[in-house]
Amino acid sequence: MIVDCAIYREGQRTEGPEDLSDALGEARTAGGFVWIGLHEPTEGEFDHVTREFGLHPLAVEDALKAHQRPKLEVYDDSLFVVLKPVAYEPQSDTVSSGEIMIFLGDSFVVTVRHGEGAPLKAVRQRLEKEPELLVKGPTAVLYAVADATVDHYLDVATELQTDLEGLEAEVFSPDGGGSRNTASRIYDFKRQVLEFRRATGPLAPPMSRLAGTASTGVAVPFVDDRARPFFRDVNDHLTRVNESVENLDRLVSDILSAHLAQMSVRQNDDMRKISAWAAMAAIPTMLAGIYGMNFDHMPELRWVWSYPALLVLMAVLEIGVFRLFKRRGWL
Repeated sequence: MIVDCAIYREGQRTEGPEDLSDALGEARTAGGFVWIGLHEPTEGEFDHVTREFGLHPLAVEDALKAHQRPKLEVYDDSLFVVLKPVAYEPQSDTVSSGEIMIFLGDSFVVTVRHGEGAPLKAVRQRLEKEPELLVKGPTAVLYAVADATVDHYLDVATELQTDLEGLEAEVFSPDGGGSRNTASRIYDFKRQVLEFRRATGPLAPPMSRLAGTASTGVAVPFVDDRARPFFRDVNDHLTRVNESVENLDRLVSDILSAHLAQMSVRQNDDMRKISAWAAMAAIPTMLAGIYGMNFDHMPELRWVWSYPALLVLMAVLEIGVFRLFKRRGWL
């Protein structure tokens, strides 16, 4: 559905007419632009927008189906940008992502949002309070949406880093992360980092193109060249985010390896203890097995003190073996 529609002239908002073609014509006549915001539109709702603004059918298909990677596509009459805002749920320790599609033309901006995260109302309100930025036209909207998305990436990266430090402290605690679900928690955390990386990693090339730092060096149409310093700032923040994601992924892999190594060492200690107790149990078993204990005053047939002597011998051997294993750290 259409969430908002407005015409902006010289940095000031005016309500747009109900007819979208009239809105676009009015914006072009007044030297401004029209900004239409949609949230999970149906195909029928989007058809009218497509016809009026001449959007490319491939980009329209992507906007309707969603589930796209962050990207930047240049068409004859418009620019198509896909962003993936992320949200972090501290209660469930999960990272979820939505999608924002931006169609940018000479005098219009169409934003299509999928998912509940990162509503654009706050971005629109912020821009309307900064007319000196809004006067730069559709480029200002693209910059503001990208800036808000990447800034939230930094917040999510900080929260994930905090959670990772808690997980690391648990693994390297005195009990060595002995909880049965520690490995599953580490693996779940790695999945959240991977979900985060799907949103931040593919966005780097589009931001480099908008910032003018890509290897091609070709200017992006429909984007004011004077906005490149702003996009360079966004690109710098995104680089920090991607570096944080790389560090998180590497650290969580190291923590998982350390946890598995600890489990292996603990299992070896358990096996040594079991082997030591089995060796101690073998002593009386061996002595009793040799003599059988089937005759009077065994062993050596009718030795009256045989049983007490044999019990003392067993006790002495057991104590000696126990002290030996204890000294070597097996028990």
